[in-house]
Amino acid sequence: MEIPIQLNQANLQEVGSRMPVPKYKRAADTSGIVHIGVGGFHRAHLAYYLHQLKNNNAAPTWGICGIGLREADTKLQNIFKTQDHLYTLMVKRPDGKIEPEVIGSIVDFKMGITDPEPVIAQMAAAETKIVSLTITEGGYNFNPNTGEFNFDNPDIQHELQNPDDPKTVYGFLTAALKRRRDARLPAFTVLSCDNIEHNGDMVRKMLLAFAEAQDQDLAKWIAQEVSFPNSMVDRITPVTTPADIETLALNYGVADAWPVTCEPFIQWVVEDKFSNGRPAFEKVGVQFVPDVGPYEKMKLRLLNAGHSVLGLLGALHGHPTINACIEDEVFKTYFRAFLDQEATPILGDIRGINLEDYKDSLLERFANPNIKDSVSRICAESSAKLPKFLIATIHENLATGGSIKFATLVIAAWCYYSDKQVDQNGQPIETIDAMQDELHQAAEQTTTDPLAFIRQESLFGNLIKNERFTTFYAEVVHKIYKDTNIKKYMREMISI
Repeated sequence: MEIPIQLNQANLQEVGSRMPVPKYKRAADTSGIVHIGVGGFHRAHLAYYLHQLKNNNAAPTWGICGIGLREADTKLQNIFKTQDHLYTLMVKRPDGKIEPEVIGSIVDFKMGITDPEPVIAQMAAAETKIVSLTITEGGYNFNPNTGEFNFDNPDIQHELQNPDDPKTVYGFLTAALKRRRDARLPAFTVLSCDNIEHNGDMVRKMLLAFAEAQDQDLAKWIAQEVSFPNSMVDRITPVTTPADIETLALNYGVADAWPVTCEPFIQWVVEDKFSNGRPAFEKVGVQFVPDVGPYEKMKLRLLNAGHSVLGLLGALHGHPTINACIEDEVFKTYFRAFLDQEATPILGDIRGINLEDYKDSLLERFANPNIKDSVSRICAESSAKLPKFLIATIHENLATGGSIKFATLVIAAWCYYSDKQVDQNGQPIETIDAMQDELHQAAEQTTTDPLAFIRQESLFGNLIKNERFTTFYAEVVHKIYKDTNIKKYMREMISI
């Protein structure tokens, strides 16, 4: 077998004989965008949009400097060094076709753990116009019940006392913005690309809470000068597998240690509120709107909540992937019933969107057999996701008298999943959650207190006080603990 060619800048011309590569000169780039949290999604989304613009010669002076704030980011840093920050994006179509393309819009990567100074300096540099974020819901450091900033975080306490030694995104942002203010440079835009309703408003609120505790004058300047546009992002990006790496090596003769896989669908809706300029993303399909709220809610309550519905129920049943769930007629019917009967009624009209078509597209996307998005990935960090994706829908339907049966079964399944950590066949379930210990401790009390799991106020708010919900939940969770045949209860919910 031919030895695969290493993906890097020196080999780019040869790689270009096997797949599309950047048409632009990367050496001329400046890092106008600093991005914190360079995971697969960012590389399949914002970085891809910028790559398209640059290929069209529509953003020649823009590039991305990635930032890692976790120990786990060291692996990516090392790979980026070897590959000159190049990576392959593998678009997987439902018919089995794979379309690989080398992306070159990321031009640098810095780690902020051991030495924060280079990261602060990069963010404070005059060339930086946008600091974007994909730090997951848990990275915003807020109490999901109260919505207020969590000052109990030890890293936050450290940063308040040591402003020049930041640990979290808030410490780095305030340190960099202070330098810009002192140097009389324009503020950069803080652009959240995470799945949180009103994500720009959220990061603004959290950053100002932190800044006010650290430096009140700086907080006033941030409030006046920094823009925080809300945005809605969408592209399914499964975790890269060894098979993906092998596919590139065998079929294309390219050695890429960390390619990114994704579906063909991509969407980005953004409020056009930038404090210091932006690339012309509208030229490659990004939609700029005055208010992104209705689009955010649609995506969170349909796609993201739908993913969690399939993920948690699928994990308990033993389905390994989301497409396997959709191939199961009971799961497919249950998923659509949840969308139609519980999620859609609370959305209202959304300008330019046909909700029936959108839901049809979700079924098609989730069924893509070439994506094989694992249920374990979808279930990871459910404590950060479900309050916004699913539990909020329960609250709204309780307030309006709407259906809660489909979502309630998912919460009961989550309880069993957190307690037993095995599926209905006794096979271990991989559980990844920052609140894993708290979830397990609450769930394991269910046999003596059926409502123990939903007494976690930080997750469920005041659901424990709603008699309609607690009565139905207690009944459902009792059934699951007695007999874990989850499809039986799914059929019951569909039929009643």
